[in-house]
Amino acid sequence: MDTTAVRHYLHQHPELSDQEFHTTAYLQKQLEQLGYRIVTPAALHTGVIAEIGPTTGPTIGLRSDIDALPITEHTGLAYASENPGVMHACGHDFHMASLLGAAATLAEQADQLPGTVRVIFQPAEETHVGAQEVVDAGGIEGLDAIIGFHEKPDLGVATVGLREGGLMAAVDQFKVTLTGIGTHAAMPQLGRDPIVGLAATVSALQTIVSRNVDPQQTAVLSVTHIEGGATWNVIPPAAWFEGTVRTFSHATRQTVKDHFYAVVKAQAAAFGLEATIDWLEGPDVVDNDPVLTKIVRAESEKFLTVVSPTPSNAGEDFAYFSHRVPSVFAFFGTHGTSDWHHDDLRLDDAALPSASQWYVRIALRLLTYFAKEVPHGQETH
Repeated sequence: MDTTAVRHYLHQHPELSDQEFHTTAYLQKQLEQLGYRIVTPAALHTGVIAEIGPTTGPTIGLRSDIDALPITEHTGLAYASENPGVMHACGHDFHMASLLGAAATLAEQADQLPGTVRVIFQPAEETHVGAQEVVDAGGIEGLDAIIGFHEKPDLGVATVGLREGGLMAAVDQFKVTLTGIGTHAAMPQLGRDPIVGLAATVSALQTIVSRNVDPQQTAVLSVTHIEGGATWNVIPPAAWFEGTVRTFSHATRQTVKDHFYAVVKAQAAAFGLEATIDWLEGPDVVDNDPVLTKIVRAESEKFLTVVSPTPSNAGEDFAYFSHRVPSVFAFFGTHGTSDWHHDDLRLDDAALPSASQWYVRIALRLLTYFAKEVPHGQETH
């Protein structure tokens, strides 16, 4: 399979989260032609899940995300996005092409596989709901392990980043609305100013990490969007801000949330305001199984350069899989021109063959491991 041509086609036709209908049809057609059994649950409206190999023995899942971002592309590529305002600016086209190439190779060995390979082309990763949709639909039931990767522009071609434990952060999202009393800007004493209260609250929130989180732990709290008022001479009745928290442990995650609520409520009370907090809990830490990571590292070292990457504060909804099934998630080098979510991100197609090979070799190694080396009923954790 020409994975470069596949990637270029997918890059030209990006679709937003849970709207990947053309992408789904394309992937399903390719898999059917390769002889895969389509087992996509009816509850999934987009995305494809398919299997190959015998229905006995272990089952290993290989995952790729399929959605794009609401970004206008500025790469100048001959195969740039044809969908205005939508772009594969996070490399999901690379993920799909790599997994489809692996699927083609595995199809050639279907009769010799010691178990089942389940390929999962998952929707809606960018909105952090797609993996949960797959879980809720039963898409990971019966898996002995699941494997995935995210392309990494700052790593070289044929380089893979692997580490045990937390690789990508837990993600929480917040929105705070402060309600006071609007008034003329020249007579602030007649109102309750939410703008001043908001400014003080945003500043106070920055002490949560610096004064409440163990310096040996990792946490980020960022306020990214503020709105309030409509003109220069009126104090508005309300203002709001939103942002995100990133953490790597359950204890730190709870500590930040608890102090966040305390700071917001205290600041609101000090300024005579009412505070409404909307807290959206996103995916947990992407947590690599220590036993499987050692096995994957040993196999990867046979044909790739393996590095120990710094954990990323970015989030990944692969976490919904990793907390239910033994898993390994990696960073795969693509020698890109910029980082994730940039409108000029270009990746090196030369990385595609080794990425497809990684999927194949890790799938075969883990099928052998679970078929021959794991005593019946023994957990990898």
